[in-house]
Amino acid sequence: MMLRIEKVTGDLIDDVAKLFGTDKITNDCWCMWFIIPVKDFHSAGSKGNRASFCNLLAKSEHPLGLLAYQGEEPVGWCATGPRSRYVRALKTPTYREGDAESDSDIWLVPCLFVRKDVRGHGVSQALLEAAVDLAKENGATAIEGFPFSKSKRRSSGDIQVGFEPLFSSCGFEVKRTPSPGRVVMRRELKNETQSRK
Repeated sequence: MMLRIEKVTGDLIDDVAKLFGTDKITNDCWCMWFIIPVKDFHSAGSKGNRASFCNLLAKSEHPLGLLAYQGEEPVGWCATGPRSRYVRALKTPTYREGDAESDSDIWLVPCLFVRKDVRGHGVSQALLEAAVDLAKENGATAIEGFPFSKSKRRSSGDIQVGFEPLFSSCGFEVKRTPSPGRVVMRRELKNETQSRK
């Protein structure tokens, strides 16, 4: 499948909305779940979370994520950015035993979404590889994810965090296993970033 990956900017909001609109969860969430307080998330609904996304996009130093296109159609999304952006993710049991490293220097991939009709065609891998490149471009020292482990069975409500084999295929290594079903994975970028300079 031929894909084009684009950084999400203000002029791509309609494409983000088009993609998110193909699924009730993403249409309601607008990738705010790990960013804003849970009370605000639920009270805002789809319209409010979209407004929060747009406001954050307008003031953020870094892109909020990446869109994958097949031709002119948006078919996949990857949220990524400095770990410090994802305040609620850092407070979850998965991340609570974190490290002392700067949350601004380490990037995180908390969400991947691919349109149902194109799943299984490498869209997630292309997006994750592009997220690694984006983190490098912005001087990140590492990039992380907190996917389900290989043994975790899929459930439709929370697969957006991804699965261990996907992250392994993109050079991520297990850093710790906070629970039987979850792993925190990291790809160190210090040497990769320095070699580009």
